[in-house]
Amino acid sequence: MPAQAPQTAIFSPSVARAAASTAKDWSYVDGWLKSKYQGRPVPSFERNADTLKALLALAAHNEAADEDRDQLARMEAAALDEVKAARADNATARQAAGAKATEQPPPPDGEHVAADVLEAVENGLTREGRTALESMAGMAVELGMARPTPDELGCKFVELQAKVYELEHTIERVALLQRYLDRESAAMDVFVEDLQGEEYRPPSDLSKQNLDLQRQVKLMSAKLPELAQRVISLEKSVPLPTLTVEAVREDEANYMELLAKKKGLDAQVKAFADLPPDIEAARAELEALRTELRHTTERRDSQFEGLVERESPFKPRRRP
Repeated sequence: MPAQAPQTAIFSPSVARAAASTAKDWSYVDGWLKSKYQGRPVPSFERNADTLKALLALAAHNEAADEDRDQLARMEAAALDEVKAARADNATARQAAGAKATEQPPPPDGEHVAADVLEAVENGLTREGRTALESMAGMAVELGMARPTPDELGCKFVELQAKVYELEHTIERVALLQRYLDRESAAMDVFVEDLQGEEYRPPSDLSKQNLDLQRQVKLMSAKLPELAQRVISLEKSVPLPTLTVEAVREDEANYMELLAKKKGLDAQVKAFADLPPDIEAARAELEALRTELRHTTERRDSQFEGLVERESPFKPRRRP
């Protein structure tokens, strides 16, 4: 085990108390580790606050477990002494009963024999066996089985687990349905409140409006025959044009042709959109634009010729 690093001088009393407490805890941990390894060398480890805290917690848990184990051992020893005393008392009682039996043997009683056999079996069981037997007996009583076997109890237990699982899922589905119904009920309550608001209340003069509408309907119904007669007379005097599919197609083709011509004319007119409305002024501006175009063309040609002469290789002149 590595030795601790040398500590600096401590001048504060609180720091001194903390260092003394830490040293005491390490001494306790070292003693506990030596008792657990029983003469074997303790493996080396890093000594810091976290390691000390973990080892103290482990030692405390270990001591608590040791105390519980010792207490359980004492209880088992006491129970064993009681069993031995009970067996001794039973043996004494049997000897006394045997002495009486020599005088006058009683007839054999099946209940006493069964009780003795059960008592012997119960006394011969271990603690785990007694716990298992009591669990099986309690389960058999709950299931109402007179002569249970481990296989039957296991099958019943599996069936009960399946029923519990199914019931849990049913409860979840019912809870989901309940939440859905509560949400829909709340939405319906809000909708009913909106319907009962001022926006959906009928006007106070609704009855008067209904009477006016009924009066107008009656008047228009009385005028319908006269209007129908007028329509018939107009149809006879002014014949309606007859439309055909071919006529509609021809009109559509003419319309599309006119539309294409309009687009072409719009493009031509757009080219002269920037010109002034006066004819003379427009001609002057057009002539100025032509002059500018001519100068630009001449400048482009001259620049191109200069570029060609500059980039072409040098050729010496021939002597005459």
